[in-house]
Amino acid sequence: MNPANVASFTAWDYVVFTLMLVISAAIGVYYAFAQRGQRNSRDFLVGGRSMTAVPVALSLTASFMSAITVLGTPVEVYCYGASFILTCLSFILMVGISSELFLPIFYRLGITSTYEYLEMRFNKATRLFGTMLFIIQTLLYTGLVIYAPALALNQVTGIDLWGAVISTGVVCTFYCTLGGLKAVVWTDVFQVLIMLTGFLAVIIQCVLVQGGVSVIISDSTQGGRINLWDFDPNPLRRHTFWTILIGGTFIWTSAYGINQAQVQRYVSCRSLLHAKMSLYVNLLSLWAINLCSVFCGLCLYSVYKNCDPWMAKKVSSQDQLMPYLVLDILRDYPGVPGLFVAAAYSGTLSTVSSSVNALAAVTVADLIRPYFSLSEQQLSWASKGLSVFYGAVCIGMAGLASLMGGLLQAAISIVGTIGGPLLGLFTLGILFPCANSKGGLVGLVIGLVTSLWVCIGSQIYHPPPESTRPLMDHINSDQQEQALDRIFSDDTDSYNIFCFYRPFLADNWYSLSYLYFCPMGTIVAIVVGLIVSLLSGKNDFFFSVQMCLRVFENAAIWCLIKSDMANI
Repeated sequence: MNPANVASFTAWDYVVFTLMLVISAAIGVYYAFAQRGQRNSRDFLVGGRSMTAVPVALSLTASFMSAITVLGTPVEVYCYGASFILTCLSFILMVGISSELFLPIFYRLGITSTYEYLEMRFNKATRLFGTMLFIIQTLLYTGLVIYAPALALNQVTGIDLWGAVISTGVVCTFYCTLGGLKAVVWTDVFQVLIMLTGFLAVIIQCVLVQGGVSVIISDSTQGGRINLWDFDPNPLRRHTFWTILIGGTFIWTSAYGINQAQVQRYVSCRSLLHAKMSLYVNLLSLWAINLCSVFCGLCLYSVYKNCDPWMAKKVSSQDQLMPYLVLDILRDYPGVPGLFVAAAYSGTLSTVSSSVNALAAVTVADLIRPYFSLSEQQLSWASKGLSVFYGAVCIGMAGLASLMGGLLQAAISIVGTIGGPLLGLFTLGILFPCANSKGGLVGLVIGLVTSLWVCIGSQIYHPPPESTRPLMDHINSDQQEQALDRIFSDDTDSYNIFCFYRPFLADNWYSLSYLYFCPMGTIVAIVVGLIVSLLSGKNDFFFSVQMCLRVFENAAIWCLIKSDMANI
């Protein structure tokens, strides 16, 4: 659909968009020739452990700052306010925990797959279960990352839907297969720069059109969009200071602390210092992209505060608002709308390539190497073949993404629901020597069942408006009921069938903030794991508890001695 009063894509826009794809593919070709002598699967999967901090840092950012960030976060701010900016605080906690707790262990072990640690700490069954969960999580998330932005851009710009989906998957698979991790990292660097450039183009033009930053902030304040300091502790509220800080910390730690796509980058660094530096530099780039995306949301509100394109039915989905804005305000600048679309697809390319590379790595390390006697050269070829295979599977999985809801919430729900129990398992293994293999496996299963239960329930019985609190001051009262129906379901009749009978759990358990899916899975996995460890091995458990207490006691004594020496 092309709205009548908004320009469509021009030849220059297609040139800019195509140029981004060509450069990304060219980086893969370059590294294919530069590394012709590599015969080791580790060279292909972890870059020969020779990477430096800055490119790895930008690659870390690109891995989870996808087109969902480019298109979804501004819409989140437009509909619910700028409280999502508080994720910058959770990024700080995430970086501290990941760099000091998880990263040193994985780096010193020299592992290719994160899940190798699970066999070292627990047993082979736990490792295989963790690997399979990661593969499922990554395929679901990647399918959403490919399909949803393509659909949004297709219906506004006219870009062919499946042409965009297939070209994205093919280009990613191409440079992943040819160049390995080094190609992925350097294309991520290029794509992060494109994402920031696309954001800045929109922000600068909005500031010029609206008459200054102060006008945008004033409009957003009057519209209730600067709603940062909501300290309501109610866990049913969708976004408050606490849900974003606590839930965000757990979600982003599961993504950056234990996720294979990120750990694979840490261990590719030439030293532990470079690995830690990459996380801290990554913090700055995360802040930059998050701030830009949130401010774009404020720009979106300032421009359309008196004429909502979604309620006016100029777009069929809220996820199409950003592309609509771009074509609306940048139509007089040929090629610039193409730059924004390139920014959105850069996010998609970076996330998909990271996923494909990580999927190939865990499959080789966890499912092939332990069971088949293959040479390093054969494993290298297997890694490349798996990159092709997973690229094709990710394109196929994009079809399932049409069943998901809004971009941002759907993506975070997928990461949190499966990532939470896995985070609990790794935390159990690292922080609790008393936990055994039975406790670890049972804790993971129960944590996963619990988080899936609440996640699926929330998809069937949508939380009531008093929990989500969408901001609708910019539309008249007659439209608000209609807007609520459209927000909570694309299929209103289906939604009303489920709403006709709402069980007790629907307005309590199933209305839990989606940001708490991850911490709930993590805590359940840890608690159940400790209980099962106690019941299944009492003697070992109590001995381990005594050892833990002795360690804490010695640490306390050491701190007291250091304090006394400082006073002297």
